[in-house]
Amino acid sequence: MSNLDYRGLAVLDAVAVSGSFDKAALLLGISQTAVAERIKALEDTCGRLLVVRGAPSVPTGLGQRLLVHFRQVKLMEAALDIDLGRDTSLPALALALDADSLATWFAQALPPLLSPPRCQFRIELADGERALRLVREGAVFACVAEAGDAGEAAVGTTSTPLGLMRYTCVATPAFAGHWFGDGFIAEAVALAPAVTSERGQLARFLAREFGAAVRFPHHTMPVSAALDNCILHGVAYGLMPELSALSRIATGQLVDLAPGQTGSTPLSWHAWNIDTPFTRALTEHIVTSARRYLPQP
Repeated sequence: MSNLDYRGLAVLDAVAVSGSFDKAALLLGISQTAVAERIKALEDTCGRLLVVRGAPSVPTGLGQRLLVHFRQVKLMEAALDIDLGRDTSLPALALALDADSLATWFAQALPPLLSPPRCQFRIELADGERALRLVREGAVFACVAEAGDAGEAAVGTTSTPLGLMRYTCVATPAFAGHWFGDGFIAEAVALAPAVTSERGQLARFLAREFGAAVRFPHHTMPVSAALDNCILHGVAYGLMPELSALSRIATGQLVDLAPGQTGSTPLSWHAWNIDTPFTRALTEHIVTSARRYLPQP
């Protein structure tokens, strides 16, 4: 498509990010009328609807494709400005990460990545298929997702293995003494309250541990911090990322209920295939950092 209106695309991007015309207007420092006029002019040029008006307002399929193009162009322009030594604002970069990665190895990767600051991060909390969908739609530059989902990655993206996110089944000493005094056995598991994520990791771990599907009482927590707090406050047992659990086991705050047994999820880095010095350095840093903290298969 020739003669794209990049000012109009910037407005479309603001509407997509904020979810409404009035919030986009505040974001851009223009009137809501101006937002509506620029979106309408862009739609007239394309001859297609680009935004489904509503609460929230969302881009159509074509609108999303235009956003992917616009965001990639902005990223390449920022990289070119840096290469040419031009004064430029820090490029904005959106990533999708699962809560466990964000709380463990990625948190360790951030300080060297942002010292000195080289970009502005916007982190979306997502994993699995939703994280990959955000990459496919161009809503984020890259994501961390389970390696088993690599076949779902979009054309024009790369997939790089990172390592294994390992999980240890833990509880406080008091909880373990009360519920698992005779050991981590199926009879106790059928009675003890557990906490698990929506991904069903604990169910798979117990099925592997006891050789069959196990019915067990449990709370479901979609956020890993809430899940960990349930365990740390002694109201449930469950799986905790090994990177978080080992230090707590060492200090006696937690005990390993099944020594030598871990659950693991292979992770991969999925990113747009944009080869600039900036994006190449970012990917290299993320992959190197992940492999430093995550065991390799």
